[in-house]
Amino acid sequence: MKPVTISPASEPETAPATDTAPVDVVLPCLNEAGALPWVLARIPSGWRALVVDNGSTDGSADLARALGAQVVHEERRGFGAACHAGLSAATADIVCFCDCDASLDPSLLVPFVAEVRAGQADLVLGRRRPQGRGAWPAHARAGNLALARMLRRRTGLRLHDLGPLRAARRTPLLALGLTDRRSGYPLEMVVRAADAGWRVTEHDVPYLPRTGTSKVTGTWRGTWQAVRDMRRVLAAPAALPRGGTPQ
Repeated sequence: MKPVTISPASEPETAPATDTAPVDVVLPCLNEAGALPWVLARIPSGWRALVVDNGSTDGSADLARALGAQVVHEERRGFGAACHAGLSAATADIVCFCDCDASLDPSLLVPFVAEVRAGQADLVLGRRRPQGRGAWPAHARAGNLALARMLRRRTGLRLHDLGPLRAARRTPLLALGLTDRRSGYPLEMVVRAADAGWRVTEHDVPYLPRTGTSKVTGTWRGTWQAVRDMRRVLAAPAALPRGGTPQ
């Protein structure tokens, strides 16, 4: 059985970094000006925020830059395209990912990074726990549960969520050779990590009502496209990525 551990949720709060080593936080962004101040204020001290602008028209890029973030521009639309552009632009040993819509608190990544740095896990994921009504639409939650079950059959990982809050080392992540550039990117990362024998852990995190409308679960079209992307990822043959298990 693949190793997966689960810990209790904690309340979101601004947390200082517990180590001086640099960490990059990739924040895919498409018209998130309303959420950026809240999100960037919760980036732990000493960490670098990489806001990947994916074609925003609301001034998100300029606002992020004014708030001290480094802005990466990715013209190709797609959640995976934005995430991978951020990963490619990162230089820190450990890279984190977090949505930029204020549904997840990036300060909660501090123990994730500590776990990776201590060699206790290769990939740490946040299991979303909805806080209040409207935080997670019923159809999106049901779809996520179904995908988690399919992932279990495909890889043996007993995960409950494929949430976007996560941490891992940059070089091994790049060595996974991720190719999906849309909604399947987070799932592909987990599948390829499992195929490579990575130690994957999961911890509960509070999931807040997002700012604005989701580009994926906020519409039936977006949800259907995400399901198609993820089914394609699960149907791909298993292969050991170059680089193997992180050291």
